[in-house]
Amino acid sequence: MRYELYYWPTIQGRGEFVRLALEEIGADYDDVARGDGGMAAMQRLLDGRTTPHASFAPPFLKAGRLLIGQTANILLYLGEQHGLAPATASGRLWVHQLQLTIADLVAEIHDTHHPVASGLYYHDQRDEAARRSADFLASRAPKFLAYFERILENRDNPRHYLTGAAISYADLSLFQVVVGLQYAFPRTMGKILPKYRLVASLAERVSARPRIVAYLASERRIPFNQDGIFRHYDELDHAFP
Repeated sequence: MRYELYYWPTIQGRGEFVRLALEEIGADYDDVARGDGGMAAMQRLLDGRTTPHASFAPPFLKAGRLLIGQTANILLYLGEQHGLAPATASGRLWVHQLQLTIADLVAEIHDTHHPVASGLYYHDQRDEAARRSADFLASRAPKFLAYFERILENRDNPRHYLTGAAISYADLSLFQVVVGLQYAFPRTMGKILPKYRLVASLAERVSARPRIVAYLASERRIPFNQDGIFRHYDELDHAFP
């Protein structure tokens, strides 16, 4: 099957979590909005009113006759179809739960630079962003990282990946969060990431997987920039004591 991914063409954003899964499985896919006429095609889907195909916001994935919205929902589908989740129902729900926790973390990361309103420029909320970032880096990021570290420390887990020896889409997403935080807050992550050695090791293992290596070196990987979820503002990184 040739998949069609619909997401904004100039940022990684939430679509990147889907891209990583598609790359890991070696999928044949079209990143539609990055091609000629792609933005118009995506807008037509956004303007659609027929359920269940009416989409609130990208990303969404077209798979045959299916049109699936929401990052975690798309990954739930791809995980089951392509072995990026356990075979049991309980295992698939567990990975989905992990992905939803990552989605919570991603929302908090976004709010470090846009704590008041997404419709305002960063420079309109710099003071609030500094306060939000200081709290995020001091308490919220460590809380999330410690959670995933405990999962990897579980004695029933061979420690390869979050669910055991096999990679899941949640591992790919946790990798994206780690490298995104390293881009946004290099000084702070240099201090706190060594405390979570299993999370750091997992991110390194994901980055070394052959298809991920090829993807990261390709033009398909959009670079981090100041328009996505992960943004680097030096004054926010230095908000952490």
